[in-house]
Amino acid sequence: MNKIVLMPFNGDPMCLIHVLLNALDMKERGHEVIIVIEGAACKLVGDMATPGHMLNPLYTKAKDQGLIAGVCKACSAKLGATEAVQAEGLPLIGDMSGHPSMAAFLEQGYEIITF
Repeated sequence: MNKIVLMPFNGDPMCLIHVLLNALDMKERGHEVIIVIEGAACKLVGDMATPGHMLNPLYTKAKDQGLIAGVCKACSAKLGATEAVQAEGLPLIGDMSGHPSMAAFLEQGYEIITF
């Protein structure tokens, strides 16, 4: 099976729905899949964690299944999302000047899909 990292940069909740749905579907089908939240999508972490938010059920399911590998450290700081990310217990990834390194995931054998 494939190793895939889904990297949403887009801050539109409708984009995140598709990322979460696809990650859950890929895992169910036996693929190794993780989500790394980047760019404007970082500011959605607090919203997704809120019960009653439209993304909460999918986010919670993905988080509970260990599919969210982390969130961009630099973008979270810039967008004021660091506190929400930390409250959710999600790792802040910043191994490339504060941002997640795509090369590091490629070196681990992941295919990268951005949104």
